[in-house]
Amino acid sequence: MTDPSVDGKQMTSTPCCTPAPKPPLRIGIAGLGTVGAGVMKLLRENAALIRARAGRELVVTAVSARDRTRDRGIDLSGVAWCDTPEELATHPDVDVVAELIGGAEGAARLTVTRALENRRPVVTANKALIAIHGAELACTAQAAGVPLMFEAAVAGGIPAIKTVREGLAADRILKIGGILNGTCNYILSVMHETGRDFAEILADAQKLGYAEADPSTDVDGIDTAHKLAILAGLAFGRPVVFASLYIEGIRRIGALDLQFARKMGYRIKLLGLACQHENGIEARVHPCLVPQDAPIAQVNGVFNAVVAEGAFVGRLMLEGRGAGEGPTATAVCADLIDIARGAAIPVWGCDADSLTQAVALPAKSFVGEYYLRLNVEDRPGVIADITAVLRDNGVSLRSMLQHADAHETRPDGTHAVPLVLLTHKTNEAAMQHALHHIAELSAVLDEPALIRIDAG
Repeated sequence: MTDPSVDGKQMTSTPCCTPAPKPPLRIGIAGLGTVGAGVMKLLRENAALIRARAGRELVVTAVSARDRTRDRGIDLSGVAWCDTPEELATHPDVDVVAELIGGAEGAARLTVTRALENRRPVVTANKALIAIHGAELACTAQAAGVPLMFEAAVAGGIPAIKTVREGLAADRILKIGGILNGTCNYILSVMHETGRDFAEILADAQKLGYAEADPSTDVDGIDTAHKLAILAGLAFGRPVVFASLYIEGIRRIGALDLQFARKMGYRIKLLGLACQHENGIEARVHPCLVPQDAPIAQVNGVFNAVVAEGAFVGRLMLEGRGAGEGPTATAVCADLIDIARGAAIPVWGCDADSLTQAVALPAKSFVGEYYLRLNVEDRPGVIADITAVLRDNGVSLRSMLQHADAHETRPDGTHAVPLVLLTHKTNEAAMQHALHHIAELSAVLDEPALIRIDAG
């Protein structure tokens, strides 16, 4: 057999050029709590899979945490230990910093800032930091020419950031929000199922590890607001000033409210809601009555749901676990894989130079329907007095429900009965004004309870 030739000339084969393998991406982890330890476990257990998807090996080369002696269930041999997270931010054997400390100030902010200023990409799960200082950090990252990634900061294992910033990049987002806190969703779900009160369910949630010893950040709506501020900033292309958000938690939701909601065909959920109007961005966190057949009403327990509505794509909903070692570590590692591949997505989806921070519209400008629960003296003329106040403030009544089974006789002999009113759409300022005057009526025995209604 003769060798192939062309015009009598011998052909020679040229070997293909094989790209040189990329060096490992060296990761420094600041914070070895539940998430930090989870990231190390995931990187090791799924090393082959991650290497194939990242195009290179991902290795943890340095860590920093407050307590060296604590047993975290992971092998730290061969990993450099930095006494402070700030030291880790500039460690010579670290290419990218994973900040998993938490908190908007102090060590977390300093570590992220120092890493970016030293041209180290940063991955963080720190929702408070991004919600409050995201605009400033975006400028720092852009000036350094390195990415700042935060998929794990919103809704844990749900790819909410990628969906909004990348998947919906070509569409104009009209609304965004959802159930963004698993602790509150768990408490409200169990209250709905059992009829038990908030304080009792909260105590159980703390025993099960679903709620912190100090649950204020969760149950007062702060955690939800951090996540909503981030989602709104991504959706509308401009970070929202966190201090301007309207925030209300679930402490005042009673078992009676859940009973009334069920009777009227609703569920109660703590929602973060943001939408863009011609005159600005509306961003608010508060409990809502949602129709029980709405998709978001079916999201129960510790699960989260992110809902977005685009001008072209329409409405979509992502549901999954919003916290915990596994979901959050998965989101952190997804960002690390992107960095290993060379992804360079602007923090807010557009150049930091073009960013202007938006102040959320004041709460008094909101328009919607309302649920109003009153505990009133059971005597003639009370309903007429209440409806007169609503009429005088331009609030139109849609329906009314009385709970006869909850009738009580108080120690002073007063007969009290709960009364629920549902309104048509009205302005928040008008509703609050009416509420103030209703509370002053002598027949209204306790502080009124007001919950907004959302179409779901």
